[in-house]
Amino acid sequence: MEYVLHAKGHKNVTSTHKSTFEVTTDENITKAGDCIIGVQSDVKLGDLPLELKGAIRDENTKIKVVLETENAEDEIVGYGHPDLTLKHPTDMVCRRSKFRCSRTLMINADKAAVDLNKELIDDLKKEKELKVTIIVDDPELK
Repeated sequence: MEYVLHAKGHKNVTSTHKSTFEVTTDENITKAGDCIIGVQSDVKLGDLPLELKGAIRDENTKIKVVLETENAEDEIVGYGHPDLTLKHPTDMVCRRSKFRCSRTLMINADKAAVDLNKELIDDLKKEKELKVTIIVDDPELK
């Protein structure tokens, strides 16, 4: 199962956070938002299809998030969990830790903002378009 959303970069993207990265529906960010890599997302967690939410709420589900700009891409793999509510009105966060809250899309991710492809981040600092693909039940992940 695959789901695509779109966001864009922002001049204040720093991508220096060591444990998370985030995409938000907010239009602006400050440099203090060091985990935020995308703004103006056309989708919030509550918009995700029920079938996708069901898969994400299974702790055995591997989740792959593919981030793409015109010049670069990166892939991050993490896991779902039954405690994920997937209801936050603006933020979608991928976490290296097991911390769970309404903003969390996946836990135990293999990358955070600081680990992302530098060419991808350079594009996002130039406010380029960001395509985010959420993939679950991919045979390559098993």
